[in-house]
Amino acid sequence: MDTEASTQPSTLSRSRSSIREALLNTQWGFDAYMRLRWGGTRRDWPSTGRINRALMSQEEVSQSVAEANSLKLPPCEDAPKTWDTLAALRAVLEATTTDAVVLDAGAETYSRFLPWLYLYGYRNLHGINLVFDKPFRQGSIQFENGDITRTRFPDGHFDAIACLSVVEHGVDLEAYFREMSRILKPGGVLITSTDYFETPTDTQGLTAYGAPIHVFDRDEILQGVEIAKGYGLGLTSDLDLRCQDKVVRWHPYEHQYTFISIGMKKTGSA
Repeated sequence: MDTEASTQPSTLSRSRSSIREALLNTQWGFDAYMRLRWGGTRRDWPSTGRINRALMSQEEVSQSVAEANSLKLPPCEDAPKTWDTLAALRAVLEATTTDAVVLDAGAETYSRFLPWLYLYGYRNLHGINLVFDKPFRQGSIQFENGDITRTRFPDGHFDAIACLSVVEHGVDLEAYFREMSRILKPGGVLITSTDYFETPTDTQGLTAYGAPIHVFDRDEILQGVEIAKGYGLGLTSDLDLRCQDKVVRWHPYEHQYTFISIGMKKTGSA
């Protein structure tokens, strides 16, 4: 066996990956990649994806995926996440303009929310997560270490914040809404999605990401809404807490539930 020959492809692959990563970290490289791979910034707004309601069925997932494809948006790794990511995208597009400063609270590099906004012409984009050990960029998207309940940002800094599938991982809702309100501008919007089913879900005491697995129920969502009100965050529309199907299955835990997406607006100075 030719050891040198067998290792050459993997070395070449790593080199290509490093070059690609370096290019994507530059503004021009990221912009060129996004334009070549996904097209320019002129595209229709999504027509599916509604906030202040739950994901009801697999059909809604399929509709969301089909629309993301038709809009030439990079696909989500997990198909049901397309639904709440589209809902967050639509909410931000409706509430802001492309010069808005936007935060993904609890961002992952595989999350599509910020790249989708980039494709709609947004450039002041930020993502924080405790897993990031140092600041880095993907074009004009700035990622850095950060706790969503205690950020470094000044008061009234953001026009819009999305926090998608994060608060169910042991986040203190009091601290969360207090901090989100603090860093939002008056009139700014907060979109929160989380694991949900109308009736309580037995998670059997299991943990993930260092915290107990939790699926919010109807009463807990209503409690969260009341907490948010105390910090000047009001619902952007009536909240529909009805459920239909348990669309989401979390492997390897085999828990079944759905998602809910909640939109709020900072109405006061709290």
